[in-house]
Amino acid sequence: MEKIVTAKVPVELKRKLTLPLLTLYGLGVTIGAGIYVLVGTTAARAGIYAPISFLIAAGVVSFTGFAYAELSTRHPVSAGEAAYVRAGFNSSTLTLVVGLLVAASGIVSSAAVSIGAAAYIGEIVPVPPTVIAVAVILIVGVMAAWGILESVMIAAIFTLIEMGGLILVIYYGVSADPEILSRTAELLPPFEISTWGGIISASLLAFFAFVGFEDMANVAEEVVEPHKTLPRGIFLTLLIASILYFLVVSVVVLVVPMADLAGSAAPLALVFEKSGDTTGGIFRTIAIVATTNGVLIQIIMASRVLYGLAMQKNLPSFLASVSPVTRTPLVATGVVVALVLVFATLLPIARLAEATSTIVLIVFCFVNLALIRLKRTSPSPSTSVFVVPIWVPVLGLLFSIALLLTGFLPV
Repeated sequence: MEKIVTAKVPVELKRKLTLPLLTLYGLGVTIGAGIYVLVGTTAARAGIYAPISFLIAAGVVSFTGFAYAELSTRHPVSAGEAAYVRAGFNSSTLTLVVGLLVAASGIVSSAAVSIGAAAYIGEIVPVPPTVIAVAVILIVGVMAAWGILESVMIAAIFTLIEMGGLILVIYYGVSADPEILSRTAELLPPFEISTWGGIISASLLAFFAFVGFEDMANVAEEVVEPHKTLPRGIFLTLLIASILYFLVVSVVVLVVPMADLAGSAAPLALVFEKSGDTTGGIFRTIAIVATTNGVLIQIIMASRVLYGLAMQKNLPSFLASVSPVTRTPLVATGVVVALVLVFATLLPIARLAEATSTIVLIVFCFVNLALIRLKRTSPSPSTSVFVVPIWVPVLGLLFSIALLLTGFLPV
């Protein structure tokens, strides 16, 4: 009797993310990763002009955001940036390098935000920050391994809460000190080299607050109708985040004394110092949710990048294994969590944030170059692809290089 051999069908990721969930995913990683943590360190460089630093960072990000919108519809796969570079340069080595840089950005960013989460939690629970950070990372790692729909639903709920926290900062700051509305002219910097040097240098840190929108490209295989959903999700994320950032940072620098704000790991809580225990406690709870959410989504992103690189044969195949129970890449998730633990316990938040910004800007340069090459050498894409003019990735490349160079400016 002939033995029948049944081929084992590999377990695939599930398409569960609609436009609202994808946008909340992008907002969750963007907002939670930066604004709750880095306003203080940005203000330490730019002073009261920190909102301008955030506007500069938003401008840099927007051009690359449009480039991602086209590339994510040309190649809607996990480890998107690596796929874009492979298509643009046809280089396995460069593809692997870019993919690893993207994963590294998620890992280092998660470490930075976990320190911010520990700072907010430490104001309530008298436990050493390192112990808190480790606990946050481990708990979030379990959430990330649970399942994409479940983990992103949790992230979506957290995102709505953290956006409510930012609106609370704006509302309380203005209501507690209505005179700040008449002081908005103070946010306009003079045309002095020393002043603008600090503003531009701070833009590299402010850029960290926008890190996140590109992560949507790395869950492309789990997005419903990616050709329509991905561009819309990217645009909505950048628009909403930019508006919220400018308003929040403006309120904070006008309300909080600069000596208290500069360098604080929990800067937004300073707005509520005179509010009493109830309001301050509510905000600290929201801030904990927001920063924890940032760690969660970055871990999800980094694990999908490792999974995608393994699927593209650039990393060992065991990283591409998907659990038939959770339908998530458990091995890749475990590797990411372990690395986040290492970085969170070894480096301070400012160095982690600046390292993340630098890594992401390098990736942006490669992504914009890849799109420029594709537009010059490839036939026009199908009508299902979102197309931008070639000057968009050119400006995205130039602005990314310019912001990278700000890292060499004296602080």
